[in-house]
Order: sequence, then structure tokens, then C-alpha cells
Amino acid sequence: MGTSTLPPAIVWGIDAQIGLWIVRELGQHGIPVIGLAGTRASIGGRSRYLKHAELARPRGPELLAQIRALGETWGPCMILAVSEVNALYLAENRNALGNVRALVPDVGSLRIALDKKATLALARQVGIPVPVTLEFSCPRDIDRLAATAPYPLVLKWADTNAIAPMLEAAGIDFLKAEYVHDRHEFVRAMRRYDRVGKWPLAQQYCPGRGLGQFFFLHNGEVLRRFQHRRVAEWPPEGGFSAVCDAVPLDQHRDLQERSIELLRRMAWEGVAMVEYRFDDATGHTVLMEVNGRYWGSFPLAAQSGAAFALLHYYVQGMGRGLELPPPRTDLRCRMVSADTKRLMRILFAPRKIADKSFGRKPLREVGRYLLGFVHPRVRYYVWTLHDPIPFLVDLANYFLRFLG
Repeated sequence: MGTSTLPPAIVWGIDAQIGLWIVRELGQHGIPVIGLAGTRASIGGRSRYLKHAELARPRGPELLAQIRALGETWGPCMILAVSEVNALYLAENRNALGNVRALVPDVGSLRIALDKKATLALARQVGIPVPVTLEFSCPRDIDRLAATAPYPLVLKWADTNAIAPMLEAAGIDFLKAEYVHDRHEFVRAMRRYDRVGKWPLAQQYCPGRGLGQFFFLHNGEVLRRFQHRRVAEWPPEGGFSAVCDAVPLDQHRDLQERSIELLRRMAWEGVAMVEYRFDDATGHTVLMEVNGRYWGSFPLAAQSGAAFALLHYYVQGMGRGLELPPPRTDLRCRMVSADTKRLMRILFAPRKIADKSFGRKPLREVGRYLLGFVHPRVRYYVWTLHDPIPFLVDLANYFLRFLG
């Protein structure tokens, strides 16, 4: 179908900015793009660069049949997944997709990326600093370590995809990260999980801001690299990038090489993000995790010309190399909605900031926020003049959520 001689690419996960910019990057280069969305409110589903969109069926036989049917309708094509859990599903079922080829890493590599303990163990082997991490297997461990733990701590699950359904079944809210500042907060938080018999890892709090390093590996060779630093995060104490800057590749060079060695030991194939906390005051860097997928600030990389999605399509999908110019390293990217929520919390609800050591600087935050609207090299997570409809859909979705 269509006039392009290039095989179509299916993008599974077009509901937010990551999938939207994969669609845009591929579509701008003449590649027919088919989207699988989670909801009808998907912003990627309204991009001018999308040939066709469908609601993805739940993971199982119906989804596999849906993917095979797309291959029959559109001819031999390939599929990319935005989330790690969906990439793992494709890796596990790559032989059941008909003439659709899954462009995802191997199952073993993905399982390491999903397991924080396994990732940290490999990181130690290549000399990457990791936070002090405490692991718990029974209630006695909690009582034993409560008195001597290096507070403050951040509680995180080793495998979020495995624990989430268990917590849901037990009626316990899933918390991606929880800050505890003394033994009483620590014991109270950990006891919440006694009835599921599983407890999160406890990592020593690491000051600083996010530093992300991004790579495309093929057969162990690095074909592309990019990096950014977080200027502002949501929530303020640490989360995802509300505002981020590209970082020249001559900075943090030694750390890049160690990140690459870590990915090689994972036998990684394709795109990945290695995430750190970087303390500007001390220059100390600590590994947080490896995201074996496209990352939340992917719009910055896409608009900087890093071309990760294009490499993914041609190198893994078509078996061809690409000659690409160096990416820009002078752009800033901004999610205005998250940046606004951050400012409102800092100004009007500081008690909701989980990290009690977070240094509030209200006047500086207001100035940075306002100047962001006239920054000469700012780009946006959703808005772009050549494809405006997704922004309008995103704005409508926001107001609908606000209205309840």
C-alpha cells in the first residue's frame, strides 16, 4: 500500500512524545509508519507522518494476530517498541510475528536491563561508580539494617515490571521511588510490603542532577552517541527531564567509554540510555540505571539530528549503514507542562517535595522558567511547526484531565 518503496515500520507505543518523535523522524525520511496506540487520545496517532494507526490489542494471541495482519496488509515490515516490557514481549515472540521483523535486543540482554541488581553488578565490573545498595529478602533484614543504613535512602524496585502486578493484586500502590530520611520512615515504608513478601532495594541518596548518555550499538560497535544533562526535573527531587540540554561529546568521555563497555557486556544491540546522577559541586558521578529503550527526552536527540530511530530502521531493519553528520549539541528541549508543575510545587507546595535536602531557589526558578520562553535554541517535547496537530491533541488531553 502507498507509493514508498521502503518497507513500513510499525511503532508500538505512539501515545506520548517518545513514540511521536520516532514517527516524525522516520516519516520525514520517507518511511511509511504504522502506529500501535494504547488509547484513542494518542498524540502520535495524529501526526502527519503516520500512514495508519490502530489501537494495540492486549499482549497475547490477539496482539500477535494483529501484528501478523499488519504484515499481510502492508507487506514485509519491521516493528519497534517504545517500552522495555513491550520490547521483551516482541523478543520472546519474534518467531510468531509472520513477516514482521522485531527490531529489539535479545531476551537475555533485555532481562539484564530490567533487573537493577544485575545491571549494578556488571557496572561494578567495568569500574562505574554505583550507589550503596541494600537488598532485603525477609523482615529480619529490615530490622537488622535499619539502625546502620546510610540515610537518606531511595527505595526502588529491582524489576518494576515484575512487581507491579503483584502490588496491584495486593491493593498496594506502586511507587517508582520513595525517599526515607531516618530509621522510622524506613521501617514504616518497608513494612508496607510484608504481605507480598517482596521488598524494594534501598539505595543511598546521590546528590546532583541527571546525566544521560545514549548509544546505538550494532555487533558491539558504537554507531552513534549523544548525551544530555537535566536542567529541571519533574518531580523536583528527581524524576524525568522537564528541561534538558544537549552536552558536547568531548565532555564525560571516559564515562562514555565505560557506559559502552557496560552495554557490550550486556551483549546490547540497538538503542539504550545509561543514566547517571552527576554532582556539579564534586564532579562525582553515580550510575542510576540502564534504560534499554528510547528515553523520555528523545525529542531533544531527534531534533538535534542524532537520528537514532533512522539508524534503528536502516542498520537493524535493512542491514545498511548510514553516513550521518554529527548531531547538534547546542539545543535545549522543554516540556512546558512538567516545567510548570515543577515551578508550582517549588513555589506553593514545597512540603510535597520528597527530598528534604532539596535546595529551593524560588527566584532563580522563576527567572529560568520565564527565560525559557525566549531561549534562542529551545525546542519542545511535542510542539513543532511542521506537525502541529499532536500538540493541539496533547493540549486538549491536558484540559480534559484537569477537568476530571
